[in-house]
Amino acid sequence: MICSVRAASSLSVVAAASSKASMAPTPRFSVPLRSSQDPSSRLNSDRPLYLATRHGFGSEKPRRSSSETNAYEADRNPSISLPDQDELSAASQRLKIGVYFATWWALNVVFNIYNKKVLNAFPYPWLTSTLSLAAGSLIMLASWAARVAEPPKTDLDFWKSLAPVALAHTIGHVAATISMSKVAVSFTHIIKSSEPAFSVLVSRFLLGESFPMHVYLSLLPIIGGCALSALTELNFNITGFMGAMISNLAFVFRNIFSKKGMSGKSVSGMNYYACLSLFSLLILTPFAIAVEGPKLWAAGWHKAISQIGPHFVWWVVAQSVFYHLYNQVSYMSLDEISPLTFSIGNTMKRISVIVSSIIIFHTPVQPINALGAAIAILGTFLYSQAKL
Repeated sequence: MICSVRAASSLSVVAAASSKASMAPTPRFSVPLRSSQDPSSRLNSDRPLYLATRHGFGSEKPRRSSSETNAYEADRNPSISLPDQDELSAASQRLKIGVYFATWWALNVVFNIYNKKVLNAFPYPWLTSTLSLAAGSLIMLASWAARVAEPPKTDLDFWKSLAPVALAHTIGHVAATISMSKVAVSFTHIIKSSEPAFSVLVSRFLLGESFPMHVYLSLLPIIGGCALSALTELNFNITGFMGAMISNLAFVFRNIFSKKGMSGKSVSGMNYYACLSLFSLLILTPFAIAVEGPKLWAAGWHKAISQIGPHFVWWVVAQSVFYHLYNQVSYMSLDEISPLTFSIGNTMKRISVIVSSIIIFHTPVQPINALGAAIAILGTFLYSQAKL
Protein backbone atom coordinates (compact mmCIF):
# COMPACT_ATOMS: atom_id res chain seq x y z
CA MET A 1 0.00 0.00 0.00
CA ILE A 2 2.79 2.34 0.85
CA CYS A 3 4.34 1.62 -2.54
CA SER A 4 1.15 2.49 -4.33
CA VAL A 5 0.88 5.82 -2.49
CA ARG A 6 4.46 6.68 -3.34
CA ALA A 7 3.84 5.76 -6.98
CA ALA A 8 0.75 7.92 -7.14
CA SER A 9 2.59 10.79 -5.53
CA SER A 10 5.45 10.45 -8.00
CA LEU A 11 3.04 10.40 -10.89
CA SER A 12 1.36 13.62 -9.68
CA VAL A 13 4.70 15.39 -9.34
CA VAL A 14 5.70 14.32 -12.82
CA ALA A 15 2.36 15.45 -14.26
CA ALA A 16 2.64 18.85 -12.60
CA ALA A 17 6.14 19.34 -13.93
CA SER A 18 5.02 18.31 -17.37
CA SER A 19 2.09 20.77 -17.21
CA LYS A 20 4.36 23.69 -16.21
CA ALA A 21 6.81 22.83 -18.95
CA SER A 22 4.08 22.88 -21.55
CA MET A 23 2.97 26.40 -20.53
CA ALA A 24 6.40 28.06 -21.07
CA PRO A 25 7.81 28.53 -24.58
CA THR A 26 10.81 26.31 -25.10
CA PRO A 27 13.40 26.23 -27.87
CA ARG A 28 13.19 23.32 -30.23
CA PHE A 29 16.08 21.79 -32.13
CA SER A 30 15.57 21.36 -35.83
CA VAL A 31 18.08 18.56 -35.85
CA PRO A 32 16.27 15.14 -35.68
CA LEU A 33 17.02 13.02 -32.62
CA ARG A 34 18.51 9.62 -33.17
CA SER A 35 19.33 6.71 -30.94
CA SER A 36 22.39 6.82 -28.82
CA GLN A 37 23.81 3.80 -30.61
CA ASP A 38 23.85 5.64 -33.94
CA PRO A 39 27.29 7.31 -34.38
CA SER A 40 25.70 10.05 -36.45
CA SER A 41 23.51 11.05 -33.54
CA ARG A 42 26.38 13.01 -32.02
CA LEU A 43 26.16 16.75 -32.79
CA ASN A 44 28.81 18.07 -35.09
CA SER A 45 30.26 21.37 -33.89
CA ASP A 46 31.01 22.37 -37.48
CA ARG A 47 27.35 22.41 -38.45
CA PRO A 48 25.07 25.35 -37.58
CA LEU A 49 22.46 24.79 -34.91
CA TYR A 50 19.03 26.28 -35.76
CA LEU A 51 16.65 27.28 -33.02
CA ALA A 52 12.95 28.01 -33.39
CA THR A 53 10.95 29.71 -30.68
CA ARG A 54 7.71 27.96 -29.82
CA HIS A 55 4.96 30.12 -28.44
CA GLY A 56 2.76 27.35 -27.13
CA PHE A 57 0.88 24.22 -27.82
CA GLY A 58 -2.51 23.52 -29.27
CA SER A 59 -4.83 26.43 -29.93
CA GLU A 60 -2.73 29.04 -28.06
CA LYS A 61 -1.80 31.96 -30.33
CA PRO A 62 1.24 34.18 -30.01
CA ARG A 63 0.53 37.17 -27.87
CA ARG A 64 0.60 40.56 -29.59
CA SER A 65 2.37 43.47 -28.05
CA SER A 66 -0.07 45.94 -26.53
CA SER A 67 2.08 48.98 -27.44
CA GLU A 68 3.11 50.17 -30.89
CA THR A 69 6.43 51.86 -31.61
CA ASN A 70 5.26 55.05 -33.32
CA ALA A 71 8.07 57.49 -32.44
CA TYR A 72 7.82 61.21 -33.19
CA GLU A 73 10.00 64.19 -32.42
CA ALA A 74 9.26 66.01 -29.20
CA ASP A 75 6.36 68.48 -29.46
CA ARG A 76 5.78 67.57 -33.08
CA ASN A 77 2.40 66.77 -34.55
CA PRO A 78 2.87 63.95 -37.08
CA SER A 79 0.21 65.49 -39.30
CA ILE A 80 2.27 68.69 -39.76
CA SER A 81 5.14 68.51 -42.26
CA LEU A 82 8.23 70.61 -41.65
CA PRO A 83 9.63 72.87 -44.42
CA ASP A 84 12.09 71.27 -46.76
CA GLN A 85 15.74 71.81 -45.93
CA ASP A 86 16.42 73.27 -49.38
CA GLU A 87 13.65 75.85 -48.90
CA LEU A 88 15.10 76.91 -45.54
CA SER A 89 18.56 77.18 -47.06
CA ALA A 90 17.27 79.30 -49.96
CA ALA A 91 15.36 81.61 -47.60
CA SER A 92 18.45 82.01 -45.43
CA GLN A 93 20.53 82.84 -48.50
CA ARG A 94 18.04 85.50 -49.65
CA LEU A 95 18.03 87.05 -46.18
CA LYS A 96 21.82 87.09 -46.11
CA ILE A 97 22.03 88.83 -49.49
CA GLY A 98 19.33 91.31 -48.42
CA VAL A 99 21.32 92.27 -45.32
CA TYR A 100 24.44 92.66 -47.45
CA PHE A 101 22.61 94.92 -49.90
CA ALA A 102 21.06 97.13 -47.20
CA THR A 103 24.41 97.56 -45.43
CA TRP A 104 26.18 98.20 -48.72
CA TRP A 105 23.71 100.93 -49.72
CA ALA A 106 23.78 102.67 -46.31
CA LEU A 107 27.58 102.75 -46.21
CA ASN A 108 27.68 104.04 -49.79
CA VAL A 109 25.39 106.96 -48.93
CA VAL A 110 27.66 108.00 -46.05
CA PHE A 111 30.76 107.68 -48.22
CA ASN A 112 29.32 109.85 -51.01
CA ILE A 113 28.36 112.61 -48.58
CA TYR A 114 31.82 112.83 -47.02
CA ASN A 115 33.58 112.34 -50.33
CA LYS A 116 31.77 115.30 -51.85
CA LYS A 117 32.54 117.44 -48.79
CA VAL A 118 36.24 116.61 -49.11
CA LEU A 119 36.30 117.30 -52.87
CA ASN A 120 34.53 120.65 -52.44
CA ALA A 121 37.24 121.81 -50.04
CA PHE A 122 40.15 119.83 -51.51
CA PRO A 123 39.73 119.41 -55.31
CA TYR A 124 42.41 116.77 -55.79
CA PRO A 125 40.65 113.53 -56.80
CA TRP A 126 43.82 111.56 -57.44
CA LEU A 127 45.07 111.97 -53.87
CA THR A 128 41.57 111.48 -52.48
CA SER A 129 41.29 108.20 -54.37
CA THR A 130 44.71 107.11 -53.14
CA LEU A 131 43.83 107.84 -49.51
CA SER A 132 40.68 105.72 -49.82
CA LEU A 133 42.67 102.71 -51.00
CA ALA A 134 45.40 103.31 -48.41
CA ALA A 135 42.89 103.36 -45.54
CA GLY A 136 41.34 100.09 -46.62
CA SER A 137 44.73 98.46 -47.04
CA LEU A 138 45.83 99.52 -43.56
CA ILE A 139 42.58 98.28 -42.01
CA MET A 140 42.98 94.83 -43.53
CA LEU A 141 46.71 94.56 -42.77
CA ALA A 142 45.96 95.38 -39.12
CA SER A 143 43.09 92.86 -39.09
CA TRP A 144 45.34 90.13 -40.47
CA ALA A 145 48.14 90.95 -38.03
CA ALA A 146 45.74 90.88 -35.04
CA ARG A 147 44.06 87.71 -36.38
CA VAL A 148 40.71 89.48 -36.40
CA ALA A 149 40.41 88.21 -39.96
CA GLU A 150 42.11 85.11 -41.28
CA PRO A 151 44.90 86.05 -43.73
CA PRO A 152 44.28 84.73 -47.25
CA LYS A 153 46.37 81.94 -48.69
CA THR A 154 47.47 83.18 -52.09
CA ASP A 155 49.92 82.17 -54.75
CA LEU A 156 51.42 83.69 -57.90
CA ASP A 157 48.50 82.56 -60.05
CA PHE A 158 46.09 84.38 -57.75
CA TRP A 159 47.94 87.69 -58.11
CA LYS A 160 48.15 87.22 -61.87
CA SER A 161 44.40 86.78 -62.10
CA LEU A 162 43.93 89.78 -59.81
CA ALA A 163 45.98 92.13 -62.02
CA PRO A 164 43.24 92.98 -64.59
CA VAL A 165 40.70 93.35 -61.78
CA ALA A 166 42.96 95.79 -59.94
CA LEU A 167 43.59 97.79 -63.10
CA ALA A 168 39.85 98.08 -63.86
CA HIS A 169 39.12 98.93 -60.23
CA THR A 170 41.75 101.68 -60.19
CA ILE A 171 40.44 103.27 -63.38
CA GLY A 172 36.83 103.11 -62.25
CA HIS A 173 37.60 104.50 -58.80
CA VAL A 174 39.63 107.47 -60.06
CA ALA A 175 37.15 108.23 -62.87
CA ALA A 176 34.20 108.29 -60.44
CA THR A 177 36.09 110.56 -58.02
CA ILE A 178 37.02 112.95 -60.85
CA SER A 179 33.38 113.03 -61.91
CA MET A 180 32.17 113.93 -58.41
CA SER A 181 34.79 116.64 -58.14
CA LYS A 182 33.34 118.37 -61.22
CA VAL A 183 29.56 117.82 -60.98
CA ALA A 184 26.89 117.16 -58.36
CA VAL A 185 26.77 113.77 -56.68
CA SER A 186 23.24 113.25 -57.95
CA PHE A 187 24.27 113.84 -61.57
CA THR A 188 27.22 111.45 -61.30
CA HIS A 189 24.99 108.70 -59.98
CA ILE A 190 22.27 109.35 -62.55
CA ILE A 191 24.85 108.76 -65.28
CA LYS A 192 26.26 105.77 -63.42
CA SER A 193 22.77 104.24 -63.27
CA SER A 194 23.35 103.27 -66.92
CA GLU A 195 25.80 100.59 -65.75
CA PRO A 196 23.38 97.70 -66.59
CA ALA A 197 23.47 98.84 -70.22
CA PHE A 198 27.27 98.60 -70.22
CA SER A 199 27.06 95.24 -68.48
CA VAL A 200 24.70 93.78 -71.07
CA LEU A 201 26.63 95.18 -74.01
CA VAL A 202 29.96 93.93 -72.71
CA SER A 203 28.50 90.52 -71.90
CA ARG A 204 26.90 90.32 -75.34
CA PHE A 205 29.73 91.47 -77.61
CA LEU A 206 32.82 90.46 -75.63
CA LEU A 207 31.66 87.39 -73.69
CA GLY A 208 29.21 86.07 -76.29
CA GLU A 209 26.23 85.90 -73.92
CA SER A 210 22.76 86.34 -75.36
CA PHE A 211 19.71 87.81 -73.63
CA PRO A 212 15.96 87.79 -74.30
CA MET A 213 14.50 90.70 -76.25
CA HIS A 214 12.73 92.18 -73.21
CA VAL A 215 16.11 92.59 -71.49
CA TYR A 216 17.38 94.73 -74.38
CA LEU A 217 14.12 96.71 -74.42
CA SER A 218 14.48 97.47 -70.71
CA LEU A 219 17.74 99.28 -71.47
CA LEU A 220 16.00 101.91 -73.59
CA PRO A 221 14.46 103.87 -70.68
CA ILE A 222 17.78 103.66 -68.81
CA ILE A 223 19.71 105.18 -71.69
CA GLY A 224 16.96 107.66 -72.55
CA GLY A 225 16.53 108.82 -68.96
CA CYS A 226 20.26 109.34 -68.47
CA ALA A 227 20.47 111.29 -71.75
CA LEU A 228 17.53 113.51 -70.78
CA SER A 229 19.01 114.17 -67.37
CA ALA A 230 22.40 115.05 -68.86
CA LEU A 231 20.93 117.46 -71.39
CA THR A 232 18.98 119.33 -68.70
CA GLU A 233 21.67 119.36 -66.02
CA LEU A 234 22.23 122.94 -64.82
CA ASN A 235 25.86 122.36 -63.87
CA PHE A 236 26.82 120.09 -66.75
CA ASN A 237 30.54 119.45 -67.14
CA ILE A 238 32.01 117.29 -69.88
CA THR A 239 34.83 116.04 -67.62
CA GLY A 240 32.33 115.01 -64.96
CA PHE A 241 30.12 113.32 -67.55
CA MET A 242 32.97 111.38 -69.17
CA GLY A 243 34.36 110.40 -65.79
CA ALA A 244 31.05 108.76 -64.87
CA MET A 245 30.85 106.97 -68.22
CA ILE A 246 34.42 105.65 -67.97
CA SER A 247 33.72 104.53 -64.41
CA ASN A 248 30.69 102.56 -65.62
CA LEU A 249 32.70 100.68 -68.22
CA ALA A 250 35.63 100.02 -65.88
CA PHE A 251 33.45 98.70 -63.06
CA VAL A 252 31.61 96.33 -65.38
CA PHE A 253 34.94 94.79 -66.37
CA ARG A 254 35.98 94.74 -62.72
CA ASN A 255 32.84 92.84 -61.71
CA ILE A 256 33.20 90.31 -64.53
CA PHE A 257 36.90 89.74 -63.88
CA SER A 258 36.26 89.56 -60.14
CA LYS A 259 33.65 86.85 -60.49
CA LYS A 260 35.97 84.83 -62.70
CA GLY A 261 38.89 85.34 -60.34
CA MET A 262 36.85 84.43 -57.26
CA SER A 263 35.44 81.22 -58.76
CA GLY A 264 37.39 78.18 -57.67
CA LYS A 265 39.48 80.17 -55.20
CA SER A 266 39.62 79.68 -51.46
CA VAL A 267 39.85 83.44 -50.84
CA SER A 268 36.67 84.94 -49.41
CA GLY A 269 35.02 88.06 -50.79
CA MET A 270 36.30 90.19 -47.91
CA ASN A 271 39.91 89.10 -48.35
CA TYR A 272 39.60 89.28 -52.11
CA TYR A 273 38.73 92.98 -51.93
CA ALA A 274 41.51 93.55 -49.39
CA CYS A 275 44.05 92.10 -51.83
CA LEU A 276 42.44 94.16 -54.58
CA SER A 277 42.90 97.36 -52.53
CA LEU A 278 46.57 96.61 -51.96
CA PHE A 279 47.16 95.91 -55.65
CA SER A 280 45.22 99.02 -56.75
CA LEU A 281 47.12 101.16 -54.27
CA LEU A 282 50.41 100.05 -55.85
CA ILE A 283 49.07 100.93 -59.30
CA LEU A 284 47.53 104.28 -58.38
CA THR A 285 50.20 105.84 -56.15
CA PRO A 286 52.82 106.63 -58.85
CA PHE A 287 50.14 108.02 -61.19
CA ALA A 288 48.70 110.23 -58.43
CA ILE A 289 52.13 111.65 -57.70
CA ALA A 290 52.77 112.28 -61.40
CA VAL A 291 49.40 113.95 -62.10
CA GLU A 292 49.03 116.14 -59.00
CA GLY A 293 52.17 115.92 -56.88
CA PRO A 294 53.08 116.72 -53.26
CA LYS A 295 53.34 120.50 -53.85
CA LEU A 296 49.72 120.85 -54.93
CA TRP A 297 48.60 118.54 -52.13
CA ALA A 298 50.38 120.56 -49.46
CA ALA A 299 48.97 123.87 -50.71
CA GLY A 300 45.46 122.46 -51.00
CA TRP A 301 45.63 120.84 -47.57
CA HIS A 302 46.61 124.08 -45.82
CA LYS A 303 43.84 125.94 -47.63
CA ALA A 304 41.23 123.37 -46.63
CA ILE A 305 42.33 123.38 -42.99
CA SER A 306 42.20 127.18 -42.87
CA GLN A 307 38.68 127.26 -44.36
CA ILE A 308 37.08 124.22 -42.73
CA GLY A 309 39.13 123.72 -39.60
CA PRO A 310 40.01 120.43 -37.90
CA HIS A 311 36.72 118.93 -39.09
CA PHE A 312 38.30 118.55 -42.52
CA VAL A 313 40.64 115.85 -41.17
CA TRP A 314 37.61 113.90 -39.93
CA TRP A 315 35.99 114.25 -43.35
CA VAL A 316 39.04 112.74 -45.03
CA VAL A 317 39.21 109.86 -42.55
CA ALA A 318 35.46 109.20 -42.82
CA GLN A 319 35.36 109.15 -46.61
CA SER A 320 38.39 106.85 -46.74
CA VAL A 321 37.10 104.37 -44.15
CA PHE A 322 33.53 104.28 -45.45
CA TYR A 323 34.81 103.77 -48.98
CA HIS A 324 36.59 100.63 -47.88
CA LEU A 325 33.65 99.38 -45.81
CA TYR A 326 31.01 99.75 -48.50
CA ASN A 327 33.24 98.13 -51.12
CA GLN A 328 34.11 95.30 -48.76
CA VAL A 329 30.43 94.55 -48.16
CA SER A 330 29.74 94.80 -51.89
CA TYR A 331 32.39 92.17 -52.56
CA MET A 332 30.90 89.96 -49.88
CA SER A 333 27.68 90.29 -51.89
CA LEU A 334 29.47 89.57 -55.17
CA ASP A 335 30.76 86.38 -53.56
CA GLU A 336 27.14 85.17 -53.43
CA ILE A 337 25.59 86.47 -56.69
CA SER A 338 26.27 86.91 -60.40
CA PRO A 339 27.89 90.02 -61.96
CA LEU A 340 24.60 91.07 -63.56
CA THR A 341 22.72 90.81 -60.25
CA PHE A 342 25.53 92.78 -58.67
CA SER A 343 25.07 95.50 -61.29
CA ILE A 344 21.34 95.60 -60.52
CA GLY A 345 22.01 96.06 -56.81
CA ASN A 346 24.67 98.64 -57.59
CA THR A 347 22.16 100.59 -59.67
CA MET A 348 19.26 100.36 -57.23
CA LYS A 349 21.41 101.81 -54.45
CA ARG A 350 21.77 105.00 -56.50
CA ILE A 351 18.20 105.95 -55.71
CA SER A 352 19.10 106.47 -52.04
CA VAL A 353 22.36 108.21 -52.97
CA ILE A 354 20.65 110.61 -55.40
CA VAL A 355 17.85 111.52 -53.01
CA SER A 356 20.11 111.95 -49.97
CA SER A 357 22.67 114.06 -51.84
CA ILE A 358 19.97 116.38 -53.23
CA ILE A 359 18.60 116.91 -49.72
CA ILE A 360 21.95 117.40 -47.97
CA PHE A 361 23.68 119.57 -50.58
CA HIS A 362 20.51 121.44 -51.65
CA THR A 363 21.17 120.58 -55.28
CA PRO A 364 18.85 122.53 -57.63
CA VAL A 365 16.89 120.14 -59.80
CA GLN A 366 14.69 121.12 -62.73
CA PRO A 367 11.46 119.18 -63.31
CA ILE A 368 12.68 117.89 -66.67
CA ASN A 369 15.94 116.79 -65.03
CA ALA A 370 14.04 114.96 -62.31
CA LEU A 371 11.90 113.31 -64.99
CA GLY A 372 15.01 112.02 -66.74
CA ALA A 373 16.32 110.58 -63.46
CA ALA A 374 12.94 108.94 -62.77
CA ILE A 375 12.86 107.37 -66.24
CA ALA A 376 16.39 106.01 -65.80
CA ILE A 377 15.51 104.52 -62.41
CA LEU A 378 12.30 103.06 -63.83
CA GLY A 379 14.34 101.48 -66.60
CA THR A 380 16.63 99.99 -63.98
CA PHE A 381 13.62 98.48 -62.23
CA LEU A 382 12.31 97.04 -65.50
CA TYR A 383 15.74 95.64 -66.22
CA SER A 384 15.89 93.94 -62.84
CA GLN A 385 12.45 92.40 -63.47
CA ALA A 386 13.47 91.27 -66.94
CA LYS A 387 16.49 89.46 -65.51
CA LEU A 388 14.41 87.44 -63.02
